[in-house]
Amino acid sequence: MQSAEHPSRAAEGHERSAGPRPRFDTLTVPKASDVLAAEVRERILSGELTEGTALPSERQLVEQTGLSRATVREALRILEVEKLLRIRPGRGGGAFVHRPNRDSLANTVQLVIRGQRIRLEALHETREAIEPTCAALAAKRRTDEDLADLDAANRDLVEAGDDIPRFLRANIRWHNAVAKTSDNELLIGFMSALSQAIYAATDIEQFMDSEIREITARAHTKITDAIREQDSPAAMRRMARHVCGFAHAVAHIDRRDGVELSESAED
Repeated sequence: MQSAEHPSRAAEGHERSAGPRPRFDTLTVPKASDVLAAEVRERILSGELTEGTALPSERQLVEQTGLSRATVREALRILEVEKLLRIRPGRGGGAFVHRPNRDSLANTVQLVIRGQRIRLEALHETREAIEPTCAALAAKRRTDEDLADLDAANRDLVEAGDDIPRFLRANIRWHNAVAKTSDNELLIGFMSALSQAIYAATDIEQFMDSEIREITARAHTKITDAIREQDSPAAMRRMARHVCGFAHAVAHIDRRDGVELSESAED
């Protein structure tokens, strides 16, 4: 009579036939400074820690978290680099909360543009995509103060005459004023960065003759009028024509002869 297989041997045979054992990837344990920085960052971004709030001193943070002074300092440096904290040295100093604002966004976008060497063509494409929307929103939300800013910027542009640097500064000021009037923080930040990047990347003084300056001033006036009249479709349409015409002209700087910044008779 054949004896039954021993239970332990049967189990071993089952284990051997179960196939290869699973593998586990190497685990990366976050640094303590990163963990502390992440907690403080979340409390800032969630609004729990408001602008200007003073964090506990380094000594207090060491006592409260159980971390070393070096780890606490590293976490604070991380947040300072991210511009979420301002570190003030000396008596009465310390780490103070700085919540991101439109300038933070503009600076970050500018760093990306420069760091990634974004093509001028891509900058113009982005501007053509968002600035007509800025104009449409501006027409819905403009205040008397906004209109005064737009009029003042365009007046400065006209009065610049042959002073090209002044003309270009007034031009940027007017476009940023349109974005500001949109009352959309993201659009304001993006337009601030784009305006500066396009200005810095373009040798536009060479074709800013009197005719082009006059066309630019008239385009600004038409767009401002649409914003004043709260005509969003007209503001969007006129701004789209204006920025597309400028991009087309800039694309042909190297072969300027025969190229014009066109101005449609429509509107």
